[in-house]
Amino acid sequence: MDQPRRDRDAEGRARNARPRDGLGRPLPHGAPGVERQPEGVLRTPEQTLLEAQRLLDAGMPFHAHEVLEDAWKSGPEGERELWRGLAQLAVGLTHAARGNITGGARLLLRGADRIAVFPALHGIAVPGLVAWARDLAGRLTGPVDPAAEAPRLVR
Repeated sequence: MDQPRRDRDAEGRARNARPRDGLGRPLPHGAPGVERQPEGVLRTPEQTLLEAQRLLDAGMPFHAHEVLEDAWKSGPEGERELWRGLAQLAVGLTHAARGNITGGARLLLRGADRIAVFPALHGIAVPGLVAWARDLAGRLTGPVDPAAEAPRLVR
C-alpha cells in the first residue's frame, strides 16, 4: 500500500508546504496562497518592529507573529519574554480574526500580562499595547477585521 509522502526538511523534521491564506490557515495543495515569512531571520529590533507592523497593518497578524517569534527565539535573554508576549498578541489577533473568540481573548490577555512588566524598550508602546489587548479581548463577540484592529507597536 502506498503511503503519502511526508514533507520533511534536510534534517528530517516535518514541514508543512501547504499554501496558507493571509491568516495562516492551510489551503488545499496547489491553491494560490500568501507567501510565508522565512523562518530564522535575524533582524535588529527596529527591523523586526517595522516588518511586524507592516504585516499587522496589512491584516496579516499570523505572519507578523512569525517575525516576532524570530526575535523571541534569537534575541537577548533579558528581552525574550517581551518578544514572546508581542508574538502572543499577534497570535491572539489571528485567532480573533479567525473567529476563535475564546482562544483569541486568552492569547491577547496572556501577551498583555507578559509584556506589562517591561519598560518601553526599542520604543515599544508597552502601556498602549497592554491597553489595546485588554480592550480587544473584552469586546470580542465574533471575527474581527485584523487590519482595522491592528495595534501600534511603537510610540
